[in-house]
Amino acid sequence: MTNGFALLIPWFMKLAVEGLQHPQTARYSPATCALVIVGLAVGHCITRIFSRTLILNAARIIEFRIREDLFRRLLILDQLFFSTSRTGDILSRFSNDLTNVRMLTGFGAMSAMNTLIIYIATVTLMVRIHPWLTLWAIFPFPLMILVVKKVSHRLFQRSLEAQEELARLTSLTEESVSTVRLIKSYCREEHFQGLFGKVSATYLGHNLRLARLRGLLIPVMATATGAGTLIVLFVGGRLVITSAITLGDFVAFSGYLAMLVWPTAVMGWILTLAQRGAASMSRLAAILGAEPAVSEAADAKPLTDVRQGIELRELSIGYGEVQILKRVSCSIAAGERIGITGEVGSGKSTLLKLFPRLLPVGDGQIFIDGRDINHITLDSLRALIGYVPQEAFLFSRSIRENIAYGTDDGGGDVAELARQASLTADVDKFREGLETLVGEKGVALSGGQKQRLSIARALSVNPRILLLDDPLSAVDAGREEEILGELGRFCGDRTVLIVSHRLSAFRDCDRVLVLQGGGIAEEGRPDELLERGGLYARMYRMQRLQEELVGANPP
Repeated sequence: MTNGFALLIPWFMKLAVEGLQHPQTARYSPATCALVIVGLAVGHCITRIFSRTLILNAARIIEFRIREDLFRRLLILDQLFFSTSRTGDILSRFSNDLTNVRMLTGFGAMSAMNTLIIYIATVTLMVRIHPWLTLWAIFPFPLMILVVKKVSHRLFQRSLEAQEELARLTSLTEESVSTVRLIKSYCREEHFQGLFGKVSATYLGHNLRLARLRGLLIPVMATATGAGTLIVLFVGGRLVITSAITLGDFVAFSGYLAMLVWPTAVMGWILTLAQRGAASMSRLAAILGAEPAVSEAADAKPLTDVRQGIELRELSIGYGEVQILKRVSCSIAAGERIGITGEVGSGKSTLLKLFPRLLPVGDGQIFIDGRDINHITLDSLRALIGYVPQEAFLFSRSIRENIAYGTDDGGGDVAELARQASLTADVDKFREGLETLVGEKGVALSGGQKQRLSIARALSVNPRILLLDDPLSAVDAGREEEILGELGRFCGDRTVLIVSHRLSAFRDCDRVLVLQGGGIAEEGRPDELLERGGLYARMYRMQRLQEELVGANPP
C-alpha cells in the first residue's frame, strides 16, 4: 500500500502536466491532480508509519524470542560446553549478534521488500511509457550488480571476523573487570591496558576494513543511478523533441527513475545488513544447535527417595584420552557417610559431579536404589541431591536469598540453616543481618564464610544425598569442629559423600575411600586405615607434622 500510493504520484504529475499543455482535452484539471497528489502523499505517510511500526515491532519480537531460546538453551547445556566457551563471547552473542539479527529482520527485511516492490512496479510502468528508454535507463545497473556480487562474499567474511574480534574484546573486558582486585594486587594495570589496547586496535582494524568495503558500495550505486539519469535526460529529451513521448510522459518517467535512486543506493546497506546478520546468526546457531552431552533418556522415570543406596559398577571416565577414573566399583548403603580423599588429580571432584549428572556417564555404571541414573529424570535426581562445589559461587544478592536460592518456598527457616552451617555468629556481625548484600560473587564475605553459606544453601533443599566437595578448606580448625557437629545432627539417615584433603573432616564417616591412579587404593574406617599404615596413614602423618610445624612457628 505504501509503495502503491508513492507510485501513483508521478502518474498524476504526468496528467497534471498534460492538463497544463492541453487544458481543453485533459481528462483531469491540474487543480484536481494537485488535490489527488496531496491525498496520495497523506495516504503514503500514514501507511508508511503503519508498515514500519508493524515490521520493526516484528523484528523486536523475533529478537525477544531468539534471546529467550538462547537463554533456555544455555540452561540445558552442561558443564562440557561452558568449559570450552568464554563468558564474554557468550555475552557478545546475546548483545551485538542479536542486534545485528534484529536489524536484518527489521530494517533489512523492510528495505528489501520495499526495493523489490518498487523495482518491479516502477520498471513495469517505465516500460509502459517507453520500452527503449527504460532499457537505456537501467543499462548501468547490471554492472552495479556484478560489483555487488564480487563484494558480498568479502563482506560476509569480514563481518564474521569483526564479530569474532568483538567477542574477544568483550571476553577480555569481562575477565579484567571480574579480576580487577587481582590485577591491582600484582600491579598489572599497565600490562592489561596494553593487552586491551592491542585487542581493541585489532577490532578497530577489522571494522575499518569492513567500512571501506561498505564505502565502496555506495559510490557504485550512486554512479549507476547517476548514469541512468544522464541517459534519460539525453535520450528522453530527444524523444520529447521528436514527439515520440509527451512532456507528461517524460516527467512521469523521470519521477519513476528518481524513485529507483534510494532503493538502488540502499542495496549496499541491505547487503551489509544481510552479511552482518548472516554472520551473527551463524554464531547464534552455534549455541542454538548445541546439544548437551548429558540428556534425559526417553524411558526415564522419576525417583522420589533413596532407600537402598548407591552402587558403582566398573565406573570409568576421562577427559579426552586421559582416564581419570578406571573401573571403580563399590557400594554405598543408604544413610552411610563416606569420606573420599586422595592425591591431587585422582578424580575426587569428578566422582562427585557424576552423581547429579553434571558430567556424562555411561550406562550401567552408577545405580541409585538399583536404577541406572541415566534412566532417572534429571529433575527428580537433582532434587534428591544437595551439592556443595569446591568453588563457592554466590549471587549479588542478600545472604538470605543466597541460602534460599535452591528452593521455591524461601528455604524454610533460613536462620536455622545458617546456624547449622555455623554462620550465625558471622551474620550477627553484619548490620543488615541476613539481608546483607554479599556483593559481586560474594566479595563482601571471606572464603570460609562463602563455603559455609554454600553448605547452608545445600541443606535448604533437604536432600537425601549430600555431596560436599572440600567444603572446609577455608575454615579454621575450631569452626570445622562446630560445622562437623551440626552436620552430624542434620545428616541423620541421609547419605553423605564428603571430599576433603583435611583428614580430620572424616571423623564421623563410616568409611573412607582413598583414590590413587584412577582407582580405590584403600577403603575402610578411618581408624582401620591408620592401623594399616598405608597411603591414608602416610597422608595423616604428613598433615600432623605440618600442623605441628605451623604451631611451633606461627605466622
